Amino acid sequence: MDMVLEELFESPKLVLYVDKFQRRLADEQKRRAQFYEEMTERQKTEFINGEVIVHSSVKLRHTNVGRNLLVLLSAYVSKHDLGLVGYEKMLITLTRNDCEPDICFFAQAKAQSFAPDQMHFPAPDFVVEVLSPSTAKNDRGIKRIDYAAHGVAEYWLIDPDTRFVEQYLLDGDEYLLARKTDSGQIASTVVEGFAIPVYAIFDDDAQWQALQKIMQN
Repeated sequence: MDMVLEELFESPKLVLYVDKFQRRLADEQKRRAQFYEEMTERQKTEFINGEVIVHSSVKLRHTNVGRNLLVLLSAYVSKHDLGLVGYEKMLITLTRNDCEPDICFFAQAKAQSFAPDQMHFPAPDFVVEVLSPSTAKNDRGIKRIDYAAHGVAEYWLIDPDTRFVEQYLLDGDEYLLARKTDSGQIASTVVEGFAIPVYAIFDDDAQWQALQKIMQN
């Protein structure tokens, strides 16, 4: 990124490029305002690089995976009063894009400032995206870059088909892959003390056992 910027700064066309950028961003802001006016609670929609993304229905496997992790994380966070867990329809408003992550977590420092009627939220501390054929490109590309740029400290990608979990941790303004696994335990570095068997994300019986352990400890 720094190399690209340096090349632009040295270009005799710099002013022309800046003018083009400004016109492009001004047009995006108009479309973004229209997106805010037209979005409804009935659809899961996102605004990515100037385009409105309307998400289609997902497979049952995808829903089960998201629900299993959501229940475990919500139970743990609530029990220990660590903050707020959001899911799907929570609109995360970043400097250019608006995303609705499958699961997100805000530590108390951010969560305690939220109002009951709030509809736009800052970058979370932890984000989880469950991959699907229609979302994988953005989840691995634009969203990954954007979440990192806005300080989301931890990012999980979950593949319901292969049953792998990828755990990314923020290093500067980029993510490094800390772990990719389909077995054993996975522990969050942001949600203190939250550690679950990977299998509990994909199997209902294992999820129930993990939930009981959370509630008992």
